[in-house]
Amino acid sequence: MAHLGSRRTRALTLPVGLALTASLGFLPTGAATASPVDGRPAAAASTDGPKLSYVVNTRGGHGTVKQVRKAVERAGGTVVIAYDRIGVLVVHSQNPDFAQSIRRVRGVASAGATRTNPIVPQATKDIGVEQPLTAQQERSAAARATADQDPMEPLQWDLSAIKADKAHEKSLGSRKVTVAVIDTGVDDTHPDIAPNFDRGASANCVSGAPDTTEGSWRPKTGESPHGTHVAGTVAAAKNGVGVTGVAPGVKVAGIKVANPDGFFYTESVVCGFVWAADHGVDVTNNSYYTDPWMYNCKNDPDQGALVEAVARATRYAESRGTVNVAAAGNSAEDLAADSIEDTGSPNDTTPVTRTIDPKQCLDIPTMLPGVVTVSATGAKGLKASYSNYGNGVIDVAAPGGDSTVYQTPEPPATSGLILSTLPGGAYGYMAGTSMASPHVAGVVALIKSKHPYASAAAVKALLTAEADATACGAPYDIDGDGTVDAVCEGGKQRNGFYGAGVVDALDAVRW
Repeated sequence: MAHLGSRRTRALTLPVGLALTASLGFLPTGAATASPVDGRPAAAASTDGPKLSYVVNTRGGHGTVKQVRKAVERAGGTVVIAYDRIGVLVVHSQNPDFAQSIRRVRGVASAGATRTNPIVPQATKDIGVEQPLTAQQERSAAARATADQDPMEPLQWDLSAIKADKAHEKSLGSRKVTVAVIDTGVDDTHPDIAPNFDRGASANCVSGAPDTTEGSWRPKTGESPHGTHVAGTVAAAKNGVGVTGVAPGVKVAGIKVANPDGFFYTESVVCGFVWAADHGVDVTNNSYYTDPWMYNCKNDPDQGALVEAVARATRYAESRGTVNVAAAGNSAEDLAADSIEDTGSPNDTTPVTRTIDPKQCLDIPTMLPGVVTVSATGAKGLKASYSNYGNGVIDVAAPGGDSTVYQTPEPPATSGLILSTLPGGAYGYMAGTSMASPHVAGVVALIKSKHPYASAAAVKALLTAEADATACGAPYDIDGDGTVDAVCEGGKQRNGFYGAGVVDALDAVRW
């Protein structure tokens, strides 16, 4: 997930002098805003407004959804897809009063626009510039690799940081376990991803409805490499080629939810979670925040509806046994603070500055109940300079990389960023909580491999119990300028920087 280098994924742009640009996903449901009045809107629906997408959350079961569908049409809306099992409809409408009208319908719990920008084709934008590995770097790494390592594994300091290298001596994970990367798309033709790719659990959810056309889950030329990098961290095959994933024996799926402009809208995210749940996915990785609001305030009719829709989707996935893992974000903010200044929302039109209460205004899916929230560490094991934190919010920590100047790895690794796969068979470095989250997703996959019948709750309990407790340590002055950059609250067993601790892949395969 990124709030700095990219607005949408948890990626980070580091200062040029320190490192090149690097790219880096609580309350149950929003309050009901509808009154139980007659199901027919009072006035004829207008169709002269901008075309927007909405989520409509219903009360009750299938019968209610059916009734609301009719009301949606009367209000000037078109149902793109209805997720009856969670009571969420994805709707398009050009009626400027659609949301206000449909909220008055009996059976509607909440409804809101998922964007502030009309649905129109948009130009592709970079969300971060990865650092591709040069041929010389590849040859140098391969020369240092031992017989049991993939050629570039000596550069992956992050694997030893969570004892994944030791874990691989015992288990690579089970092919019966699938991790879905809900992201910008995954290049399944990459030689390190192809051996473990699960096509049956992959789809394109950008429209809000799943598209399973062959290759629809891949990033197109010019689109972000973010999802492919994340997928390699989770499950790049240990096959004598390139890099090694945290769980190189499990399967990985791609669920594309970012549009060509890099926005992750609510309808796409809801589709991603429901698709994963219905296709046997064991773990989802979410290295993004749901656009256009960095924080969604539950007392706002539109934003509250978005919180409710995504919360329903994550709860549904967990009820089907899926563990949802998400990145904490890259704004170096305390998510447990009394207030946070949000200057980047809405990010698809003109942002405004607002002061929000993070207890009421949530980064979704990261701050939803049940979702495993991950902070990032650097090569020295300290909280990464950019990583969000918060006592009671962060569950666990994992390597996400940091400026090599701030946290320099031990040789033979040379970069403090995270090396993984890029589209087109390439490899490169990125950093962010986006890169920390898939380390945790990989460890969860190893736990699930060891305990195939464990519930999602049991797997999460093992994840935190097996994590290496990490104390706050000395006052946090990551740049060494004499000023404390963030305050860590809590004790060694659980605190705002590291949660229950840094995840441990070795314990995941032996307990």
